Amino acid sequence: MPEPTKKEENEVLAPAPAPAPEEPNKEKEAGTAPAKEPNKEKEAGTAPAKEPNKEKEAGTSPGKEWSIGESPAGEEQDKQNANSQLSTLFVEKPQGGSVKVGENITFIAKVQAEDLLRKPTIKWFKGKWMDLASKAGKHLQLKETFERHSRVYTFEMQIIKAKENYAGNYRCEVTYKDKFDSCSFDLEVHESTGTTPNIDIRSAFKRSGEGQDDAGELDFSGLLKRREVKQQEEQPEVDVWELLKNAKPSEYEKIAFQYGITDLRGMLKRLKRMRRVEKKSAAFARILDPAYQVDKGGRVRFVVELADPKLEVKWYKNGQEIRPSTKYIFEHKGCERIMFINNCVLTDDSEYYVTAGDEKCSTELFVREPPVMVTKQLEDTKAYCGERVELECEVSEDDANVKWFKNGEEIIPGPKSRYHIKVEGKKHILVIEGATKADTAEYSVMTTGGQSSAKLSVDLKPLKILTPLTDQTVNLGKEICLKCEVSENITGKWTKNGLPVQESDRLKIVHKGRIHKLVIANALVEDEGDYVFTPDAYSVTLPAKVHVIDPPKINLDGLGDDNTVTVIAGNKLRLEIPISGEPPPKAIWSRADKAIMEGSGRIRAENYPDSTTLVIDIAEKDDSGVYHINLKNEAGEAHASIKIKVVDIPDPPVAPNVTDVGDDWCVVTWEPPVYDGGSPILGYFIERKKKQSSRWMRLNFDLCKETIFEPKKMIEGVAYEVRIFAVNAVGISKPSMPSKPFVPLAVTSPPTLLTVDSVTDTTVTMKWRPPDQIGAAGLDGYVLEYCFEGSTSAKQSDENGEAAYDLPADDWIVANTELIEKTKFTITGLPTDSRIFVRVKAVNAAGASEPKYYSQPILVKEIIEPPKIRIPRHLKQTYIRRVGEAINLVIPFQGKPRPELIWTKDGAPIDKNQINIRNSETDTIVFIRKAERSHSGKYDLQVKVEKFVETASIDIRVIDRPGPPQLVKIEDVWGENVALSWTPPRDDGNTAITGYTIQKADKKSMEWFTVIEHYHRTSATITELVIGNEYYFRVFAENMCGLSEDATMTKESAVIAKDGKIYKNPVYEDFDFTEAPMFTQPLVNTYAVAGYNATLNCSVRGNPKPKITWMKNKVAIKDDPRYRMFSNQGVCTLEIRKPSPYDGGTYCCQAVNDLGTVEIECKLEVKVVAQ
Repeated sequence: MPEPTKKEENEVLAPAPAPAPEEPNKEKEAGTAPAKEPNKEKEAGTAPAKEPNKEKEAGTSPGKEWSIGESPAGEEQDKQNANSQLSTLFVEKPQGGSVKVGENITFIAKVQAEDLLRKPTIKWFKGKWMDLASKAGKHLQLKETFERHSRVYTFEMQIIKAKENYAGNYRCEVTYKDKFDSCSFDLEVHESTGTTPNIDIRSAFKRSGEGQDDAGELDFSGLLKRREVKQQEEQPEVDVWELLKNAKPSEYEKIAFQYGITDLRGMLKRLKRMRRVEKKSAAFARILDPAYQVDKGGRVRFVVELADPKLEVKWYKNGQEIRPSTKYIFEHKGCERIMFINNCVLTDDSEYYVTAGDEKCSTELFVREPPVMVTKQLEDTKAYCGERVELECEVSEDDANVKWFKNGEEIIPGPKSRYHIKVEGKKHILVIEGATKADTAEYSVMTTGGQSSAKLSVDLKPLKILTPLTDQTVNLGKEICLKCEVSENITGKWTKNGLPVQESDRLKIVHKGRIHKLVIANALVEDEGDYVFTPDAYSVTLPAKVHVIDPPKINLDGLGDDNTVTVIAGNKLRLEIPISGEPPPKAIWSRADKAIMEGSGRIRAENYPDSTTLVIDIAEKDDSGVYHINLKNEAGEAHASIKIKVVDIPDPPVAPNVTDVGDDWCVVTWEPPVYDGGSPILGYFIERKKKQSSRWMRLNFDLCKETIFEPKKMIEGVAYEVRIFAVNAVGISKPSMPSKPFVPLAVTSPPTLLTVDSVTDTTVTMKWRPPDQIGAAGLDGYVLEYCFEGSTSAKQSDENGEAAYDLPADDWIVANTELIEKTKFTITGLPTDSRIFVRVKAVNAAGASEPKYYSQPILVKEIIEPPKIRIPRHLKQTYIRRVGEAINLVIPFQGKPRPELIWTKDGAPIDKNQINIRNSETDTIVFIRKAERSHSGKYDLQVKVEKFVETASIDIRVIDRPGPPQLVKIEDVWGENVALSWTPPRDDGNTAITGYTIQKADKKSMEWFTVIEHYHRTSATITELVIGNEYYFRVFAENMCGLSEDATMTKESAVIAKDGKIYKNPVYEDFDFTEAPMFTQPLVNTYAVAGYNATLNCSVRGNPKPKITWMKNKVAIKDDPRYRMFSNQGVCTLEIRKPSPYDGGTYCCQAVNDLGTVEIECKLEVKVVAQ
């Protein structure tokens, strides 16, 4: 990159008051900047330390000094180096470069994304504050790409067709969560050859990019931007302060509004101070200008030159000393002292002075807002009278001061004025309510920086036809109404066939607002014609045609009230209907939406001018229905319906149902036929036959009017069928389908031997014997009924001596809701001490038999039965159980009514928390889930029924293992023998000690071996001890529960001393353990359930170990997945998986070794459980 050259620094200031003639150099210093350095004009908005040419100059020029508010280029470079070392995101930073005017240049930054979860945020800046993201356009493009393999983001900034003012310092910032990295770089733009055009300061005050071709440039400030000015009339430079000096005081306000000065009082103050004559200064070689002017947001430069460079300089604003900051920047150049004020705001509009030693010089800074420009011009508008008109324009600033004019005269809106002004931000709208022709004029709007005008034209509204006249066809005698509506409320004229229409009693003309009507009552044929309405003052006509007609009519007077025509099936029908109408109507016959055509068909229509005829040659049943006549002409339509009824013999009834059957009779019912033939049903004929026969026999010769009949004189047990004929006035129908076959059946004879089985306070149990005669219908069940005494009267006894009772059906109560098959039933819910009568009936398909009565009333009261306890045999002696086992004792008893039971233990009530007692009507249960020794004792049971009492006792003993013996002593030791003695244990486990077990242990190994088991005495002699060994002994106590948990050991040991004898080992012969196979547990015949696994088990012994083979029906079972064979410690098992009846048979287990063969068999039967 070529080294940037040093450029002379100049600042562009706002127009200032003209200086005195004797100081021309000040005019250059405070006036406009030379046009040949546009890049410096651009940099006027940033701090001097950011200019790369000055950074280099700061390290080489010894005559330049830096104020507190700035830093030399070396410090700035150190900061950048520090940032480079601390860089955590950039893997490649953009580098500075140079470009010629009109050429392109690209800056590239790369960020490593290996540790990043999402894309980082990057921003490009020019200087300190200009964000370039919003300036992307034809001169600036920002791009970004991502390389997936290397995971690197690449960000590019491309400047297209660079201009001189693009030069300067740029910065790139990248952020990701809490990480931040930035890099600064410079761009130099080399000037192109040729002269530079002059800059129009007044046009520079306009905002960048508004209405110009270079919209979207990188520069924001109009003062610091050089642009190509369009071909227009050049305006001379205007000095506002010079105008104010030469103007009259009455014109100050006009000049201030024109040039955007809002503080009139401050302007007059500054104007007064500018006229003072300043004295010659000894400390200052050049003092401040009397006043400075700058646009809002711009930058201003104050310069003084000292006579002595060693003097200390201080700057003040309104008497307050100014300290260096980012807003106020101080700079020393030899004897010059410079102060920059950045980003000027309205509060910076005040008095400033600088002191050097005892002297000071002051100036005034005037901050003005930029002139308000008209950004959207007014447009010519056309409107109609009475409409609302809006003239709209847009200005460059929100809520700016804008004035409206009409033909050069200012519009002053008021409460009663039709002119209203609306302001919506930058939009300004002039609203005219109810425009008239007088509002036609030229309207203009004026701001501090421009104006715009447009023409408004207001004309009369054109006439619109909102509702035109329509042609009408009206029935004779009806009303004619012609109606139209136009857009304006005006009058008009009506004509008929070209002649004016005159009002009469029958003809009325109505005008109401914009609506016009012509109404004619009771239309006549003469009213037919062409009608026209013509609005006044307009050449518009509204025509309509009126046509008067007479609708058709149908005459049905000769058909009766219901318009019904009856014809017998097979006959011909010719039905003629008179009609009328003008013009003669066209007649159309139809049935079920299907038209009947004229022609030669069986059903056809014949039409004449005054009548229409329907012809049916041979009438059929399906021809019945409603026939429609439709008449139609220009006047309208007429409709009529005629019902044609074709009568015939009825359809056969549906198959009859046999609802009830007796021994020689039955009851038959049926439904009427679906089609009665068009004539009411007069009655029915009934026929029957035997099922095996084909000969039908009529059962009635007189018509049966009802749909129910009772045939009689049939043979019981023989199947019959029945059919029905329907009869109407036309004839007899075909027979119905036969009924289902039925068999006449008789009820059974009454049940026999009705007796009382048992009686309680609320129930009575009865039993009886089946009937003597059941018959062909069989027996379905019984019904038991009862009634209370007093609801009936007894009659005389019958031949059998049993009382018979004549009881109404309502008095008898059915005891069982469903039929019962058993000959025993209990009647429940009866009141105590009441008396009831009982009867029973047998029921079969033929019905219920005659009842069987009990001979006398039954008293509902339980008979007292003394209590009796039946102690089971195994409880008559002491009942013994071990600790932890369950005790479940069931003791049956008798007694009525239900006895009262009382349990006691050892004379005290039983604790129900430890012992559960459950009582029923016939037994009592004592249940202990886990027995303890405390449950031992005598249990007494007392059963009480009123004054009768029965008692019984049960002895329960819960036993446990005993404790160890109390003391074991060695009484004597001699030879190979030791004499022991001990005392019985203190705790015998609640049962007698059955014996003792003695064990010995060598002192060296202390392994215990049993010497004697089940020994009954309390002393014993242990023999055959090993000489030279030392022994300990211990004793266990034993009862029927087993050995005691602990044993008592001797405190001393017994030493078997050597006595000099030579021990001779005994000679043992080898024992022969070989044995032929033998079954120790045989197979057992087994029943299995189909679908559940079954097993066959047996045990065998033999040496050597025998080979086991399983066989079914003498066939060996091999490699069958339905069988599994196991053998463990001599136990042989055959498992059959989910057997079926096919798996039943004879199974055999065969054991074979070298000494022999043995077999054992069993039978397996597989049962299938019914679902």
